[in-house]
Amino acid sequence: NTVIHPDSSLFSDFCGVPVSATPMTSDETVPVGGTVTLTCRVAESDNSSLQWSNTAQQTLYFGEKRALRDNRIQLYRSTSTELSITISEVQLSDEGEYTCSIFTMPVRTARATVTVLGVPGKPQISGFEHAVKEEEKVTLTCTSTGSKPPATLHWYKGDQLLKGERYGQCTVDGNPTYNVSSELTLEVSASDDNTLITCAVNHPSLSPGDKRSEQALRVLCKSTGKLGGKEGSYRSLSFSLSARPTIYTWDKKDGGLPLQAKPDGAVLHFSMLNKSDNGVYVCHADNGIGSSEGEYTLLVQDPTAMSTTSGVDHAVIGGVVAVIVFILLCLLIVLGRYLIRHKGTYLTHEAKGSDDAPDADTAIINAEGGHSGAEDKKESGRRRRKNNLYTQKKACLFLLHAWKCRVEISISG
Repeated sequence: NTVIHPDSSLFSDFCGVPVSATPMTSDETVPVGGTVTLTCRVAESDNSSLQWSNTAQQTLYFGEKRALRDNRIQLYRSTSTELSITISEVQLSDEGEYTCSIFTMPVRTARATVTVLGVPGKPQISGFEHAVKEEEKVTLTCTSTGSKPPATLHWYKGDQLLKGERYGQCTVDGNPTYNVSSELTLEVSASDDNTLITCAVNHPSLSPGDKRSEQALRVLCKSTGKLGGKEGSYRSLSFSLSARPTIYTWDKKDGGLPLQAKPDGAVLHFSMLNKSDNGVYVCHADNGIGSSEGEYTLLVQDPTAMSTTSGVDHAVIGGVVAVIVFILLCLLIVLGRYLIRHKGTYLTHEAKGSDDAPDADTAIINAEGGHSGAEDKKESGRRRRKNNLYTQKKACLFLLHAWKCRVEISISG
């Protein structure tokens, strides 16, 4: 009275059907929109036909012959021992058991279960609409739709994993997918300003980090400010703060802002500077719970006046040097002409300072009387040549001294 199931190997042995003719399949998992391959094999062939049927027991392929008109289903491989088909653009309705049959006596079958994963949508973060004050609490909500099975949501602050509260998991009527939600409550501080809070989806259909959303925190806190600029060639003044303000206001003491000064948040730009821009500039910042201000004194120097003064100094020095050189040249010309016209008398008087002074006087007397002898004339000529050499030496020394003086004056100038 033993009952043997037709799919059992004992049935094959008892009824004379070889075990090698039993079809073999495998279960498959595929995400929505993907492609799945269903394969049915037998170890040995007895020329019996293989067939694939869908979850509604509709024949898809009988050997190489298409039975169901669905262009998503295509023949992948057909041999005497294998029948493989593919289903593309998989939908949730394609999930279920598919049957492979081999038409022996009796017919043998094997089943393959296809699991279709609902791919979750990109998470959406809500609950943060405007900046919050430090030491206050903020609650963020992350929601993802369309997952099957239900997705898991994770919170991160920078690289730090945070613990959120999973409060929502529901399905839509007639749709086997899930919508999941998670909440995160934080008490913010000044250091949290600009910090990124991330919500990431974890699901079998996704690789880690495939779908995530980020929300930057904006924290309002009391702050101190500093106004700064660079002396010399000014282009802009900037006001730096230790926290995020919401409003910047620029002003100038003892008058309004110049027309060419353009405020741009924390920066005051100058398109062109002149001396009328000199003064004290004030920047005021306010973020709703605190305020701060800074002052900066702007001093614009006139580059034209500086360059003119420098040019005048150099012109005066150059003029003085030119006058001195001109005077020296004039003196040299006058001295040269004098030496040429009064050559004998000058040389004789110069000789009076030497040891031959008596002879020089004698030469003068003889020259006036005109009665000197030949020997006296020769002696007088010899002495005159000697005096000429002496005088030329003195003149060279004088010229050298004059040139040295001109060079020293030029260098000092």
